[in-house]
Amino acid sequence: MKLWKKNGPQMVATSGDGADSKRKDSKPNAGRQQRKTISLRSLPLEAHWHVLELQKKKKPTFASKMSFRSLHKSPTKIAKSDTFRTIFQGVRDPEELKQVQSLRDLLASTGQLPEKHDDYHTLLRFLRMRDFDLAKASTMFVNMLKWREDNKVDVIAREFEFEEYDAVQRCYPRGYHGVDNVGRPLYIERIGSIDFDTLLTVTTVDRFVKHHIVEQEKTLNLRYPACSLAAKRHIASITAILDVEGLGVKNFSKPAREIFTEIQKIDSNYYPETLNQLYIINAGPGFKALWKILSAFLEPRTLSKVLGTSFISKLSEAVDLSNIPEFFGGKCKCVEYGGCLRKDKGPWTDPEIKSKLLEVFYKAQNLGDEPTDENIFKELSKSQVTSDGRPLSNSLATTPKTKNYIGIDSLEQYMGTASVAKHLAQKISELEEWLVGTNEILQTLFTKQHQLADNIEELKNLTEQLRVSDA
Repeated sequence: MKLWKKNGPQMVATSGDGADSKRKDSKPNAGRQQRKTISLRSLPLEAHWHVLELQKKKKPTFASKMSFRSLHKSPTKIAKSDTFRTIFQGVRDPEELKQVQSLRDLLASTGQLPEKHDDYHTLLRFLRMRDFDLAKASTMFVNMLKWREDNKVDVIAREFEFEEYDAVQRCYPRGYHGVDNVGRPLYIERIGSIDFDTLLTVTTVDRFVKHHIVEQEKTLNLRYPACSLAAKRHIASITAILDVEGLGVKNFSKPAREIFTEIQKIDSNYYPETLNQLYIINAGPGFKALWKILSAFLEPRTLSKVLGTSFISKLSEAVDLSNIPEFFGGKCKCVEYGGCLRKDKGPWTDPEIKSKLLEVFYKAQNLGDEPTDENIFKELSKSQVTSDGRPLSNSLATTPKTKNYIGIDSLEQYMGTASVAKHLAQKISELEEWLVGTNEILQTLFTKQHQLADNIEELKNLTEQLRVSDA
């Protein structure tokens, strides 16, 4: 196995059949000793999970079935356990806790820490991206806030509609497709199959970038919490599969570079430390030359494993075959959606998990808190559940009003901006107003009915009087 790290992402090159190449170490234990000295800060986010699992000699937890059943079996017991605390708070390093608090104090002292973004894991991402340099992390964080305000990111996340989604998928196949064996969202992109000429006839660079922002917001605010709940461990990054079959210099045309550069800038500057591992599959003999171009769009700490055409055995070590599309050698066909990558798929689409998260977001809003990791944990810990594990919902009618209809398909988008409860409350308020109007109409009808009955009775009396007089 080769580890290439020249001013860029770490890339592990494996042989064509997916097996590791022989080490060139003169001493058998040289590599092992070297790994022991690697700082956890130099590894991707959450990498310490794997280190701990190897030390304990435990097999990795397979969360890729996306089952919520185990959580439903004993939700009260889980809520009181340390495991449940870890789901949303994660395992926190004492030294990192101090660094995060220092950054929090620095930002708060200048009034540049909005409550919405005062979140441990968010601050940690920016610290890690700037190698725990407090001043640089603070500058980066403030720049992120300005970018969000200038570009109205919250409005985009809440209101942007990507009507050309299906057309874009046909010329740029990519999307989220289940989870890896740890429980992270699995993102798949077939970069070698991109038809940029067609892509720019069905959408624009600006609209494509806005759609990317919506997806990033959805990942942070819905996919991570849902995956954490399903895997029963804190999830804060993704695993990606990049299919480079057919990739060539032509794929890096000027429009392509414009899109890739803008997305890379957004991801690195405003959504740092979100990509944990990258599996590059179908890499041909000439890929090493293309790597110099591609690596420019990756974060330095991303672990990139380059596989050849016989990659399935190596890939299945990280992702269960049930989550690997059939066209990659896996078992998933997604027949109901017309094929894999045609539909967003993962724990975040599980109705039970979304119901639980919705309960948490509602309670957080009712208390006037933002739904950060800490608040999610607090509310889930004390939420009441039925015998089968379903949360007991309180009335939403007391929450503030806001506009726009929210359907089940758009729940994820609104949940990301913590406005689900407000939108539901608005609909309930509208129904109550309609009910009042209906009651008024019914009262009018009842009055008219009584008047009609009186008129009929008078007509009957008049008819009887006429009959008597005729007789």
